[in-house]
Amino acid sequence: MIKNNFANNRDKFIDGVHYIKLEGNALKEFKSQVKNIDLPINKFASTLYLWTKRGAARHSKMIGTDTAWDVFDSLEENYFNPKPQINLQGLSPQTQFAIQAAQAMAEQERKITQIDHKVDAISAIVSISTMDWRRATRDIITKIAHMRGDDYQATWKDIYKDVEQRGGYSLSTRLTNLRNRMAGEGQSLSKRNKTNKVDVIANDKRLIEIYMAVVKDHAIKYRVWDDEY
Repeated sequence: MIKNNFANNRDKFIDGVHYIKLEGNALKEFKSQVKNIDLPINKFASTLYLWTKRGAARHSKMIGTDTAWDVFDSLEENYFNPKPQINLQGLSPQTQFAIQAAQAMAEQERKITQIDHKVDAISAIVSISTMDWRRATRDIITKIAHMRGDDYQATWKDIYKDVEQRGGYSLSTRLTNLRNRMAGEGQSLSKRNKTNKVDVIANDKRLIEIYMAVVKDHAIKYRVWDDEY
């Protein structure tokens, strides 16, 4: 299936990106170096394709079987694990070049994948929906506090401060007024005490927008996507 996919979709695979093609003396020396390793290499093969992680992942997408998805899951799970360095001493310049090229491509793939993850994380932050803004911002603020190495309340305090400066409001004053209104409506003391500044923000559409913008700015400032690594 891999051979067929490659033959039928050759334009989707790039030599040096998705695979390394070995033949001639380079292949002969490669076989001699791995002869004691349990690899399914035909000793009579005149050409050998070494698939990079990106190439293997592309095959997994094309094949679509359960086993292929298991391989894809394994690639994702182990992608960032450090690999032992290969001893290049005693190898020919051609073999050393092939190995170093493969290592360089793997490192480039790792960097590109990290960038993709960061872009996805930033996009998720920027696209916080107003439908679920309380939960989404709470989760992000938890990550901000972690990246700051600070306690949760201190992070909230700084965010509230920025909201007040940007909106020209006193959240403390508004919270007092809200609790007074609740008292006038006969609501219990315990419920009034549980009311906080986020509840104040929830009562004002413009404040919600300001609050979400401040949280996004803090998330980007403290690089919360790095918390995934």
